[in-house]
Amino acid sequence: MADELKKRFPGTIIGQNGGGTLDILTGTYGASAIASIYGIPIRYDQEQWPTSEHQYLTDEETDQLTPPDLDQNVFFQTLMEQVDWIGNHEGKISGYMNWQGVLNNAQRLRGQDIFMDMFMAPERTMHLLDCVTTTMIDAARRLLQKQKSFEDNMPFFTVSNCLVNMVDPGLYEEFLLPFDQKIAAAFGVIGIHNCAWSATPYLDHYAKIAGVAYLDMGHDSDLEKASLLFPDTRRAIMYTPMELAGKSKEEIKADLERIAFKYGPCDIVAADIESGTPDSKVLDFIRLCEEISLKHQ
Repeated sequence: MADELKKRFPGTIIGQNGGGTLDILTGTYGASAIASIYGIPIRYDQEQWPTSEHQYLTDEETDQLTPPDLDQNVFFQTLMEQVDWIGNHEGKISGYMNWQGVLNNAQRLRGQDIFMDMFMAPERTMHLLDCVTTTMIDAARRLLQKQKSFEDNMPFFTVSNCLVNMVDPGLYEEFLLPFDQKIAAAFGVIGIHNCAWSATPYLDHYAKIAGVAYLDMGHDSDLEKASLLFPDTRRAIMYTPMELAGKSKEEIKADLERIAFKYGPCDIVAADIESGTPDSKVLDFIRLCEEISLKHQ
């Protein structure tokens, strides 16, 4: 795969690995590891990320939920066996597990009822979020300790707040902010991923989280406000695959110029590019990023 990427995207860093060590860990089980620890099967489909089966907890099951003992959890122990294999064959355990975000994982366990629970059963909601957060921290710490044994220590955590735009800022503050703060306190450094949604309604709340070292969002967010609130944070914009495929080169350039002016220095993340997008559009996008970066140095 790496050789194919180098052939199709020459002169770029696509397909390259730092230090020559293969990153076998990133992407493992897609974004479904925590749900699988709780017994939700993973479904693998063609040309899609793995996804959790829609087997949701009842009211009673949610109320009685407890964080699994990872020492006895079959899924987690299988993962650790694979991690050991990577370390023994590669000499390092490079990469990052996608432990997701608190709401993402809670939704995988509870389904859409998690949103009604916030209004109708707040104690149930807090219990579910607490269980999920406990497991996220426990699992991530164990993996980091394993990586540290191979001198590949990366003591931080990134929460994926992909569903955050489905709750208003008040609900985020009440139900989710305390758990994002708990994760940040557990690791000392935290990254916050918003997908390509607008982060504007949540920026003031994110500013209450200590140790935010990475933050991404869609470019329709208030980029100037984000820059002011997070001046020392590594910031990124998620540029959607639909925009990359559907916009003209001139339109993309205008977007990137605006991002650089209002939000830079920052990263541009063009993830999940679809198979029908011509390689030439990807190369043009990279060249535009390079050109604008030089211009704004």
